[in-house]
Amino acid sequence: MQPLFNIVLLKPEIPHNTGAIGRLCVGLGCPLHLIRPLGFHLSDQYLQRAGLDYWEHLDLKVHNNWAEFLHSEQPQTLYFMSTKGDRDLYQCRFLRGDTLVFGNESCGLPPEFYTEYLESLYRIPMPGEHARSINLANAVSIAAYEAYRQLRS
Repeated sequence: MQPLFNIVLLKPEIPHNTGAIGRLCVGLGCPLHLIRPLGFHLSDQYLQRAGLDYWEHLDLKVHNNWAEFLHSEQPQTLYFMSTKGDRDLYQCRFLRGDTLVFGNESCGLPPEFYTEYLESLYRIPMPGEHARSINLANAVSIAAYEAYRQLRS
């Protein structure tokens, strides 16, 4: 059966963020795709600690690069979450099987994605005055639960 949606992390750097996101994916029953290079080893103690005993239940797929991910997974619709998106996350209309893509903690998405996927860029609203962005695990949680809210039946 097709999952509700997929989560993709491009070149994640911080193991405890990825561990928390993996735990979230288990809770939502959605696959987690990691695109190399990773800023940690999959055996990292911080990754394991954040993922707790959920990690063994995670549908985890690791891809060597973006092109390999696209070729092997053939995603139907991609939604890129970025502070540089012009449209609000809450304007997305998710369908079962869609893919939510997130850049890494220090750089966000690769620069070419901002032109190549311009029409698929969305942002999480941040009305506060002093924040550039929010933590990656929090951003994934916000977007994933909005997708879940729309797709639950």
